[in-house]
Amino acid sequence: MSDTIDGVLDWLSSRPDIQSLRAAVCDLNGIMRGKRIPVEQARKALEGKLRMPYSISGVDVWGEDIEGNKQVFSTGDADGICHWTGRGILPMDWTAYPTALIPLWLSDETGAPFLGDPRRALARILDRYKTLGLTPVAATELEFYLVDPKSARPRGPVSPVTGRRLDSDAALSIDEIDDFEAFMHDVYEACRLQDIPVDTAIAENGVGQFEINLNHVADALRAADDAVLFKRTVKGIARKHGFIASFMAKPYGKRAGNGFHVHFSLIDGEGRNVFDDGTEQGSELMRHAVAGLLAAMAESTLVFAPHFNSYRRLRPKSYAPTAVAWGYENRMVAIRIPGGPASARRIEHRVSGADANPYLVLAAILGAALVGIERQMSPGEPIATDAYDRSDLAKLPPDWASAIASFEHGKLVAEIFPDALRGSLVACKKQELETFALRVNNFEFETYLEAV
Repeated sequence: MSDTIDGVLDWLSSRPDIQSLRAAVCDLNGIMRGKRIPVEQARKALEGKLRMPYSISGVDVWGEDIEGNKQVFSTGDADGICHWTGRGILPMDWTAYPTALIPLWLSDETGAPFLGDPRRALARILDRYKTLGLTPVAATELEFYLVDPKSARPRGPVSPVTGRRLDSDAALSIDEIDDFEAFMHDVYEACRLQDIPVDTAIAENGVGQFEINLNHVADALRAADDAVLFKRTVKGIARKHGFIASFMAKPYGKRAGNGFHVHFSLIDGEGRNVFDDGTEQGSELMRHAVAGLLAAMAESTLVFAPHFNSYRRLRPKSYAPTAVAWGYENRMVAIRIPGGPASARRIEHRVSGADANPYLVLAAILGAALVGIERQMSPGEPIATDAYDRSDLAKLPPDWASAIASFEHGKLVAEIFPDALRGSLVACKKQELETFALRVNNFEFETYLEAV
């Protein structure tokens, strides 16, 4: 599909079965929010003539306005201008009737970027790389669970082949991949139609848990688009097949969490990987990037673990990091330098859960790496052993409230994210935290109602 307006409209005219469109922006929680519009309004949306409130990018996870949000109360909940991102009109054939998505981002009346939009935050970081003559190359790995939609709490799905409910871990099971081949086939086909570069799929270490990798692209904004669209696609195809697909960080307390690992390198104007110096250790510039990632990690944990449930994943001995540490070929640290050919030298960032917003995750990672490069920071010695038991290492914030405070007062994240977005994210997460604090769960009642 062409990325010009006339080209995508030509594609749309070739799909007379599509009678409606979704025009949407991505909010702070990575949720698409927008409007259902008739196909006759496609040109209007593509040409930047659609309007939506600025505040829509900063609502909480339930879609509620943030109390005291400046975008609501001091401006009269003013509208911003929705501009097309240039990423096609994306078919969604898993809905009751075929439809398609027009992805948008927000600007003000003058056309200037609205800096409370998460996609704008990432674009702003990439502009800073351009001034250095560098281009990030990024790939993502996303884990998710398929669960039974008929159960009130997460429960393994029933195999479409055997008719038996999944009830045990099946790491790298080819049989489990085969059992869900119809689902997988439709995911891959839907991704192909949206030009999402899906690669390997595996059965992960959880009941009904899978991981699908997306290939690297030399455009980090597109890589984040791919991750956002991929999550939406998997959820939609899962519904079509009678499942729920969950990217929740930790749907099962005693089973593996869902991670969102990011691999990245940097290429110069000649297309050379500047992390490669011909050795297994990688270049000095790569180590500067690692140092920046470590320095900003605690402050930016809120981006990688944005929800109440996220902190159930960041536990010792869980393959999810708890310490601020790096190492070579070590999956027990937060920043891993994978092995392989020197030409493919890259950094793997292992902190984020699959529940995070991909735009904010890549902005936090690439922004922190940039700080390390610009200041020529040193990461210290790599860790070759289990980092969980190292008392000398700095730790990630242990809970949601601590992460919010660390992000709110962090000096490095203030260099990475614009004030409008930081203020909006902090207000959003404080409101969500307060909502959770007011809810008393069943286990509390069972434990304390008569016992104390």
